[in-house]
Amino acid sequence: MPSSCIWYISKYMGMPSGRVGTRPFLLMRELAKLGHGVHIFTSDANHLVKAPEFEGPSTTQVFDGVPMTWVRTHKYSGVNSLGRIISWFDFERRLWRLPKGAFRRPDAVIVSSLSLLTIVNGLRLRRRYGCRLIFEVRDIWPLTLVEEGGFSPRNPFVWALGVVERLAYRRADAIVGTMPNLKQHVHELIGPSPPVYCIPMGIEQAQIEGAEPLSAGYVEKYIPPDKFRVCHAGTIGMTNALDTLFEAARALRERTDIQFLIIGEGELKAHYEAVCADLPNVSFLPAVPKPMLQSVLKRCDLLYFATHRSKVWDYGQSLNKVIDYMLAGRPIVASYSGYPSMIDESGSGTFVPAGDVSALVNEILRYRAMTPEEREAKGVAAREWLVRNRTYDRLARQYLELALGEKAVHLQSAVPDVPSYAQHSV
Repeated sequence: MPSSCIWYISKYMGMPSGRVGTRPFLLMRELAKLGHGVHIFTSDANHLVKAPEFEGPSTTQVFDGVPMTWVRTHKYSGVNSLGRIISWFDFERRLWRLPKGAFRRPDAVIVSSLSLLTIVNGLRLRRRYGCRLIFEVRDIWPLTLVEEGGFSPRNPFVWALGVVERLAYRRADAIVGTMPNLKQHVHELIGPSPPVYCIPMGIEQAQIEGAEPLSAGYVEKYIPPDKFRVCHAGTIGMTNALDTLFEAARALRERTDIQFLIIGEGELKAHYEAVCADLPNVSFLPAVPKPMLQSVLKRCDLLYFATHRSKVWDYGQSLNKVIDYMLAGRPIVASYSGYPSMIDESGSGTFVPAGDVSALVNEILRYRAMTPEEREAKGVAAREWLVRNRTYDRLARQYLELALGEKAVHLQSAVPDVPSYAQHSV
């Protein structure tokens, strides 16, 4: 019999074969490897991944040792549609009605946003089983709706979500954020709170061990030799704040030794291709499968990401993009004015103010002037720091301690070398 059992509930999550949403699964898989019982509950109405098809109200499958129950939920057609909100309520209703006698009694329940409404089921489950309740924040809602979505703070829907958010912060036994400065946000909202921790995005062993190679045709066609290659990889959309990068490319158009590579797809790709049509130093590359991404990034000299100026970033970031960049072992420059993390901790790159084209241009030129050995040293520092601090086996051990509280002390012999989590409180 496993030492403990942890339930992880989130309406939105994906599997490792997908391009997004793998963190919950990987954390639970590591806990299962350590000998603990785990169970994931999620919805089949998910715009991020393709859920399995099944008959009846739910289905339970085991993936790589992790039991996972998919709950049939109202489907919706648009990310910003009313149907998506209806789907939130429907998931909570069906989750509560789900017969739970077939599942092992939990010692801890983790409810993860989005949706915030899952905290209501979490509170009910804590009362029913006498277990600990962990509220996990992967996106700070409703703040993201206001700062990035343009909603008014006085919007009734935003107000209602704020009520649920404060309820979650007050009533959970512990709060976990993927962002390192969530504690500041929690205290701004409610003052004293349960303990707040950071369990960020991480990497799994398969990512460390290697990447699939690119075809010779892709390299020959898209990766220019004898250039200083500045790369942005990922979605080309509104939230990626790429205008600063393209303005910097325009300012550097006479530097024929510098090439900007934009890898990926997105709703603004055609727009930016038109805007940059007169810039010979900007190349748009097709997206590659996730297992091949490292093979592209390793052929670049400087990796770039950006965010808009937003209060959301005051509480830090833990972006999959940054994980991919650091793993590639290349220096990073970011147009980012939020709470610093990872890049500064590892000494692997630089933050410049979001939207500051002049600062970005100067920083690109500074990296161009470095010797290859100097840039290599920064990249090696990034990768080594990441492997040392952000593997999912390490993160899962940390999660175990905070999820089980005092009970974790009695499990130390089963889970050796679990670090004291006090130092990870933010």
